[in-house]
Amino acid sequence: MTILHVFNRYLQSGGEETAVEQIQRHLELRHEVPRCFFDSHEWTGSEAPNKASQALRFFYNPSSKQRFETRIHEAKAHAALFHNVYPVGSPSLYRSAQQKKLPVIQMLHNYRPFSVDGSLFYQGKPQSGPLHGKHFEEIISGSWQGSIARSAVCALMLSMLRRSGWLKSVSAWIAISEFMRQRLIESGQIPAHQIHTLRHSWDAMPSPPAYFDAGYYLFLGRLIPEKGLHALISAWHELRNQLGVKTPTLKIAGNGPLSSWVKDQCLANPFIECLGQISGQAKHEALRHCRALIAPSIWWEPLGLIVYEAYDFAKPVLAARAGGLTETVQHQMTGLLHDAANTAGLAQDILTMESMSDEQRRTMGQKGRSWLLREAGLKSWQDQFDGILSSVV
Repeated sequence: MTILHVFNRYLQSGGEETAVEQIQRHLELRHEVPRCFFDSHEWTGSEAPNKASQALRFFYNPSSKQRFETRIHEAKAHAALFHNVYPVGSPSLYRSAQQKKLPVIQMLHNYRPFSVDGSLFYQGKPQSGPLHGKHFEEIISGSWQGSIARSAVCALMLSMLRRSGWLKSVSAWIAISEFMRQRLIESGQIPAHQIHTLRHSWDAMPSPPAYFDAGYYLFLGRLIPEKGLHALISAWHELRNQLGVKTPTLKIAGNGPLSSWVKDQCLANPFIECLGQISGQAKHEALRHCRALIAPSIWWEPLGLIVYEAYDFAKPVLAARAGGLTETVQHQMTGLLHDAANTAGLAQDILTMESMSDEQRRTMGQKGRSWLLREAGLKSWQDQFDGILSSVV
């Protein structure tokens, strides 16, 4: 079949864009997958629409609608696969698909179109209110781009999108974890039979690099509050108080709003090291040499592809019981789980990992890799996607 692939790139690329590109590659092995991509950078620079025009187009962008309809005609599409469509694509794409009677499959990498910033995280914890159409606290928290005004505009757009019935153009919704699927069912806004769970597949290495454990723990990700950095740093201060010079090293890789704060914590604790943003070979080496990866998220993590990356290198994962992480990290088998935001629990998991023999830790990482090969294989993902596709076309 021909599947029109629709995505609005973010100003800063991240895990979702990586997943979109991987989905593109995997679908192309079986289908024609022409692109209809938009780019948030179109609204920056000297040639960008003015702010008033951007605000209007955020609700309904006629030029994006026209571009989408042209691609439908050119590609002779049987269905469209939507990811993020904000801000340049806009909800006009849903309206257009509805008018053209084109089935839409909506892949959900986060909690939009039900949450202003897609995270359901504000006031320091995950919140379910937006799933039920309650956006006031999201707005006053300035959850989208730190702005109350922008959050209010986005909340208004989401409310209009739901009330207008445009979301009925979506024939099937794909949640990337069962946790996410259950939250959406509880919201009552989508019929349960239309919501499918399909975790991401993974292009695993044929075999992991030669095993090496340099004794340090690794955090990889955006330096933002919802990733649990405050609990992580507090746990390391606690470990230093308990272990003194025997405290293992924590290496933090990434950038984001908390970058300056994290650097200050590195200066305060000699057992915490900042790597900054890393990629390519540097990231490869960081994963290869770590003792374990830490994913201490305190928001409802939709899935957490960083776990896949650790497993690819046959490394165990220490994760919070947060969202989809509970579906990928098997306690005491492929890693250890602690309650989200529980500093003492995370510190205890580090102590437990330190008390294990090298062989025990290595076995735990090997079980993680076996899980990855078994649960995130390409053919299984393709078969499940094709089942969803055939149900709507």
